[in-house]
Amino acid sequence: MLLAGRRIVLGVTGSIAAIETPRIIRELIRHGADVRAVLSPEATRIVSEEALAFATGHPTIVRLTGEVEHVTLLGPGEDRADLLLIAPATANTISKIAHGIDDTAVTSCASVALGGGVPILLAPAMHAHMGQNPAVRENLDRLVSWGVGLIRPEAAEGEEKLAPPEEVAAAVLHRLASGPWTGRKVVVVGGASRESIDEVRSLTNESSGETAVQLAVQAYFRGANVELWAGSLQVPVPRYLTTRRWRSVGDLRALITAELGALQKADAVLVPAALSDYTIDARAGKIPSRESDTLRLELRAAPKILPELRRAIPAPHRLVGFKLEAGRDASALESEARRSLKENSLDWVVANDRTSLGAPTTRVVLIGPAGPGKWLEGPKSEVAGQLLDLLGPSIAGPPGARAREPPADGSSPRHRRGVRRKIRPRAS
Repeated sequence: MLLAGRRIVLGVTGSIAAIETPRIIRELIRHGADVRAVLSPEATRIVSEEALAFATGHPTIVRLTGEVEHVTLLGPGEDRADLLLIAPATANTISKIAHGIDDTAVTSCASVALGGGVPILLAPAMHAHMGQNPAVRENLDRLVSWGVGLIRPEAAEGEEKLAPPEEVAAAVLHRLASGPWTGRKVVVVGGASRESIDEVRSLTNESSGETAVQLAVQAYFRGANVELWAGSLQVPVPRYLTTRRWRSVGDLRALITAELGALQKADAVLVPAALSDYTIDARAGKIPSRESDTLRLELRAAPKILPELRRAIPAPHRLVGFKLEAGRDASALESEARRSLKENSLDWVVANDRTSLGAPTTRVVLIGPAGPGKWLEGPKSEVAGQLLDLLGPSIAGPPGARAREPPADGSSPRHRRGVRRKIRPRAS
């Protein structure tokens, strides 16, 4: 769990969106976090102390006492919290924090966190007109200039609504990440290509694009700056991912040319895209379907993208290819992956059989420059995370560092780090 051992103070203020805080707590705990809830007096009119005590497993703090809870949780010392998350953050609380006003337990926690360098994330929730109030915008800008992070609200029904719990948790994961992917530039090229036959029909490959989306999500969770270059997808893309769209192999080649500068700044490019091996000259309009019982199409080989990417991003940039086969046993699949590794000058290849297409789980083998293949199996999100943890050491260190093999036992530095610590009271 990526937040194992991390301590988070959740500040809850008086927006109706406070009813979502138990779900936010559940998401954070699901990733391993230890959460303490602090409520403003107005928040207690919407969500009860008991509800959040039940959700967190800790007493809820509503008012400061002689235990100086704001200092105990966020002041100096090895047991202080790793992050202050205020969700929902009202216009009132945002403005108070920006002007140093401490009149609730939440604003006092923010004051201590700002003074002591504890990271802060705000998840605003308010009426749209309040969010556009020049004073509120100025206060948000001031907080951002101080290093406070903002979790973008959802604009709907005249409101700037609290981001969904999964997005709030993703922002926390990204902010607290500390592994080899932190701060790295990652491009994931995924989804299926579509080669137009006419203006309404196309040739494509079977692919949901889920592996690409999960790789991008898991890289974001690990602190990477991620771009998803997406072809045809059958799964949603989270709002927090920067996405560029392409349709055909030709479109993707054009995108590579247009974004060559960005590609050359990438530390790693992962390509689980289902790219057409053949393309066709599209006909204008729609081919009549009643004129003949048969239709002859002339296909020609489509350009290969992996060699173009390798030329665009020579070593030390890491290029990871993906290989899909049908009806191959484990030995043959590994052989095909090694052939692709050499043929396309890749750093790594991930290979799998077509049985995982459209399925919630997958089984893949990771082939590197040396050593045996490493087999991984499970839900696609978990396999994506395991792949990144295995590949992480190969991008650690300064540019130009030689790629390293993953540990023989398949573990990663993240899996071998520390143990969970509790928040313990202490004197001010």
